[in-house]
Amino acid sequence: MFFEIKDLELHPIEFAEKFEPGAIDLGSDYRQISPVETSGRADLVEEHHGKHKIIKDIRIQGRLTTSLESECARCLEPLTQDVMREFDLLYRPLGADAGRDEISVTDAEAEISYYEGEGILLDDVVREQILLAVPLKLTCRDDCKGLCPHCGKNLNQEKCSCAVTWEEPRWAALKEIRGKLAH
Repeated sequence: MFFEIKDLELHPIEFAEKFEPGAIDLGSDYRQISPVETSGRADLVEEHHGKHKIIKDIRIQGRLTTSLESECARCLEPLTQDVMREFDLLYRPLGADAGRDEISVTDAEAEISYYEGEGILLDDVVREQILLAVPLKLTCRDDCKGLCPHCGKNLNQEKCSCAVTWEEPRWAALKEIRGKLAH
């Protein structure tokens, strides 16, 4: 669905869309396992900048739900993440703020995104909101032990027999000196 400025000038647009798995590119880290169901409303917000300049912002309010599959960041086991998110977004035309003197940004202005052309695609909004809703690193549980760095066994399922002692690399130079002094 495309929210076009000329349509929003006439009236707000209500939306209820369903995106089947694979319809939205979430990159290689996540796989969508249930449809993304989203609903909400898009409005045109006119801002007056100065006496003669009117900026046409697009405000999109809505919610979405879906389920994603990913891998645990420590043990690489598959895990499922339910995503539910409500959003209230403001999109300003790209370049609308160009030429303004360098000023501090208010909290409200920090929440503004930009669009190019005659409107914005709902798919892009949904993709952005899904990726913002999931944690940067997912783990299957808080006490996940991960994989053995030498043999690759999942330490949550079994102990490995690797007898490698880990040494702090920053002490290597001192250990070398101690070895020379001993001879």
